[in-house]
Order: sequence, then structure tokens, then C-alpha cells
Amino acid sequence: MRLVFAGTPEPAVPALRALLDSGRHEVVAVVTRPDAQAGRGRKVLRSPVGALADEHGIEVLTPARAGDPAFLARLTELAPDACPVVAYGALLPQAALDIPKHGWVNLHFSLLPAWRGAAPVQAAVRAGDEITGASTFRIVKELDAGPVFGVVTEKIAPTDTAGELLGRLAESGARLLLSTMDGIEDGKVTAVEQAGEGVSYAPKITVDDARVSFTDPAIAVDRLIRAVTPDPGAWAEFRGERFKLGPVSISDSAEGEEPALAPGELRVERKRVLAGTATKPVVLGQVQAQGKKRMAATDWARGTRIEQGERLT
Repeated sequence: MRLVFAGTPEPAVPALRALLDSGRHEVVAVVTRPDAQAGRGRKVLRSPVGALADEHGIEVLTPARAGDPAFLARLTELAPDACPVVAYGALLPQAALDIPKHGWVNLHFSLLPAWRGAAPVQAAVRAGDEITGASTFRIVKELDAGPVFGVVTEKIAPTDTAGELLGRLAESGARLLLSTMDGIEDGKVTAVEQAGEGVSYAPKITVDDARVSFTDPAIAVDRLIRAVTPDPGAWAEFRGERFKLGPVSISDSAEGEEPALAPGELRVERKRVLAGTATKPVVLGQVQAQGKKRMAATDWARGTRIEQGERLT
């Protein structure tokens, strides 16, 4: 089939690569978000998907809005049979949805109808889900509500960060999207309407959402930090300044064997640094104080004179 692929960030790259390597489908163009400033130097950079398309000499379309008349006209000229989508990052108007014969087929990183929205992997980790996955579905006007072509499942490990889980789903999801394109071309796959029950939503996570509240139970602190690692990154305050936190571990000691610490209260031991929560303390892993490099919490503590009763807030 003639395909126009839409996607922007790194997790979309495996899917585009799978389609390019298949030898069966022709990717005639790629749609991605406009080039943006990134990094300390604020250099204008092509998106990861756009960069891969450039490597293969594929036309790259970067409309400010997917409803721009010039973009719709070019998409019509390209005459795609289908438009596979992975994390494109912009709303698609009905005028765009109507152009490809087989519609726009989205790879979404959840088992729909669970976790519709922008941050399904983060939501699954934070909720403590044991199983998640990826779904391919035909895009309709309602958010992530279109009929589903296929799914793959993925177990969530107790130590998984959202970044680690998304990395695995990007690979398995790429294979799912390719098989969905094959099935559509062969007429052997049928989209099934989503169930009306079990719908949940996963809105985009902001920096404020990533602030850790140590008045929560240890399990909630652990899940939140893993859910926002690596992006946007967990944080609290220490001595009035932002203090970044990597994944923690929950003490496996029996109740009463650990020191009684107030929420956020720090305790420095020879081989670990503890922070109190509403339940058990958590053991800090990698941390980054204001103006410092990321380092092990024990290394940070050795250079910081932490007074008794000081807290992360």
C-alpha cells in the first residue's frame, strides 16, 4: 500500500523503520511536527521521525496545523491508501481523516479502552497496572475511541520506569502496526468497536504533576517517580530549591524495624539514604541537587551536611 506515516518522537521511530524495512509497503511521505528548539543551545532540530525520513530521502511534511489547506492539498495529491500514526502530537480534522481510503490507523500504547489520551504508559505505571500493551485502531473524531484492529500485551515489571516500558512497547507495537497494515491490504483484518465499559483517560503529565508528595504512602511515591521517569522527571524541594529524584526502592524490612521518619524526613546511613513517607521510608536512588550533576544519593549525602529533621518537601 501507499502510506503516509505520521509521527514525531523517538518512540515512533521503530514503527516507521519497520514499515520502511518491510519491502511490502511504500512510505511516500512522512508527517511530523515542525522543527523545534531543543537542548541547552536551543538549536532548531528535526524530530526523530523527520530525521529518519530524511535519511531515506522521503518527503517530510511539517504543517503547523493538520487542517492547513496546503497540507490537505498535498496529502490528496499523494493519494495514500492508509496513514499509520504513532505519537504524531496534533489533532487531525475530519477533512484529513477522509483522504486515505483505509483511514488513519493509530498505534496507541495501551489496551484500549483503558488509558485513552496523551500519557497512557505513565498512567499505567502510576496506577500500578500489572499488564498493559499497545493497540492499533482507526482514528475517529472522539479521542482514541475508534474501532480496534489488534493488540499486543506487555507485563509491567515492579521496577519499570515509564521510559523503559515505552521502549519495549515501541518495538512490539511496531510489529503490531506492520501486521495491521499487512492485514488491511490483504482484507484479512477487521476493526472491532471498543467496549463501552472500562474507559479511562491519561492526560498529558505536567512538571507540576511530577512533584513528589511524601505525605503519600511509599507505594504511591515509588509509582509516581517511576511514572514520570525520564520525562518530565520527579522532583521535590530541599532547602527551598528544586531537587530531582530518580527511582526509589521501598524498604523490605518488617514494620517497626525501620526508623520512624516524618514524611520527607531524611536519614543518612552508611550505605543508603532514607526519606519518610506516610507508611514505610523509601531508599533514594539517583538524585540531582540544584546546580549539581546527577549522582547516587549516598554520594550526594556525603557532601551535604544534612541536619537532623531536614526534609524533602
